[in-house]
Amino acid sequence: MTLQIGDLAPDFTLPDQNGEPVQLSSLRGQRVVIYFYPKDATPGCTKEACNFRDRWSSFKDHGIHVLGISKDNAASHTRFITKQELPFTLLSDAEPCPVASSFESYGLKKFMGRESMGMMRHTFVIDAEGRLELIYRKVKSDSMADQVLSDLGIS
Repeated sequence: MTLQIGDLAPDFTLPDQNGEPVQLSSLRGQRVVIYFYPKDATPGCTKEACNFRDRWSSFKDHGIHVLGISKDNAASHTRFITKQELPFTLLSDAEPCPVASSFESYGLKKFMGRESMGMMRHTFVIDAEGRLELIYRKVKSDSMADQVLSDLGIS
């Protein structure tokens, strides 16, 4: 079954960069952007994280939480946050990536003629009631935050 706009977002609890649990349902009453990405400190993932960082004040001013999720561990997330000065939370979804799977963002990927299981670059906006408001399956890593803000009518 494919997730659709209007569906209740799958709830989860994952550890953040400090090892502290973050539960999606605890953020009800606020809009949340979740972006799944393959790996900390890789070129595309760094561009995407930095785009969210550079637009952070717009998200913060509108009470929107941003959560980045990859299969990297807390130590990797901490290094990535420190190096790129990221002001938002990164969560660890360890193999076999149950949260990414529940968001249909983990599966078979093809790259340079090779196939492997991995995290897909997808972004979701969840409304204050916990429902999927926007779904992005084709993501431009250098402008995803701009796209989300534009689609939400925020400049």
